[in-house]
Amino acid sequence: MAPPGVQAKPGALRQLAIVGTLARRSLGRRLRGQLGRPRSFDQFRADLQLRLATLPSGALAAHAFHFLPATCPPWFDTGVDVAAGDRVTLVKEGRVYLSRLLDIWVPASFQVWCRIGEQGPIFRGTRDSHTFTAGSAGRLWLANYFPGEWADRSGKLATSAAEYAKVSGGTSVLLVKWARGAHAETLVGPSGAEVQPPETWDYLWFLGPAEIYRPSLTPDGRPAIDCHTHGDVGILQRDARWPLVPGTKLRWSWRVEQLPTDLDEDTLPSHDYLSIAVEFDDGQDLTYYWSASLPVGKVYRCPLPNWTHKETHVVVRSGPKGLGEWLAEERDLHRDYARYIGGPAREIVKVWLIANSLTTRGHGRCEYAGIELSSAEEKIEVL
Repeated sequence: MAPPGVQAKPGALRQLAIVGTLARRSLGRRLRGQLGRPRSFDQFRADLQLRLATLPSGALAAHAFHFLPATCPPWFDTGVDVAAGDRVTLVKEGRVYLSRLLDIWVPASFQVWCRIGEQGPIFRGTRDSHTFTAGSAGRLWLANYFPGEWADRSGKLATSAAEYAKVSGGTSVLLVKWARGAHAETLVGPSGAEVQPPETWDYLWFLGPAEIYRPSLTPDGRPAIDCHTHGDVGILQRDARWPLVPGTKLRWSWRVEQLPTDLDEDTLPSHDYLSIAVEFDDGQDLTYYWSASLPVGKVYRCPLPNWTHKETHVVVRSGPKGLGEWLAEERDLHRDYARYIGGPAREIVKVWLIANSLTTRGHGRCEYAGIELSSAEEKIEVL
């Protein structure tokens, strides 16, 4: 039973209304020819074989084409062994669909993870072309991520492999192991530098890296973090241990320019949002966000199956009023935790920034500054 103040899941009629809206939008894109489709595996292989044929003689130590059906749980044997120091490039293309009717899918850049050997650690890139240097020797394995979740850094699943039967689609992959001295740019071309997060902040490991957050400055020169999400997801974290006692507060300033969806965010197919969150020592988190239309003060458990047991959402602002302005916020964490979670936590362990635009693939833009935790006369500056 949910603690007092936490609202029940949205009713069937409201969920159907959101599904209907998404279905109409998907149909509109289909009629306008805007859905787009990845190449078939055969076409992907044929096109990239032509590009491989243009490479300098001796550039390739090995290569292989694979198709990863979305229904295939981790892990997939590529048949390619690597040595420490080998340079490897993956070129990926495809979509894994949660719903074709609603046009909800995750891209290849988010879906395909790697592991060398049986123990890992697991890793992935942020783009459809990913070049890395092998840190150890062993067989290279690939994995579908969504709709699963990792239990540990060796690549064990925290979710049932049966979940993969609920999705469709798949990913075409070209794997290239380069000869020593060869350059990946001869295949994929030059690419800009990846967007790096601010120092002392890291992406949540089991969601993987992203290029959503970067350091910036406020107009008056204070340190800030800029966020831009579009068809991706990322949780940026910083360690911030602080006692959870009466009067413990979270303060921050933000300028939200654009929300990633115009729909109610409390259903699974519309759960795109921008937020700041705190994680407690019992594994629970409270996340404060700006809703497109839900009322200020609404509190609910996360609608995502893998998160509903650990995440609580609190709407602190709603609608278009205030978008584009720097606004200061304050929350009493001790009071909110007692009211909305009511568990045994005694300490805050991390502060998070969350951006999700995977489901409706809109643009979300905001900046954060002045993040601090305080109690009585003491405080720590998180940003």
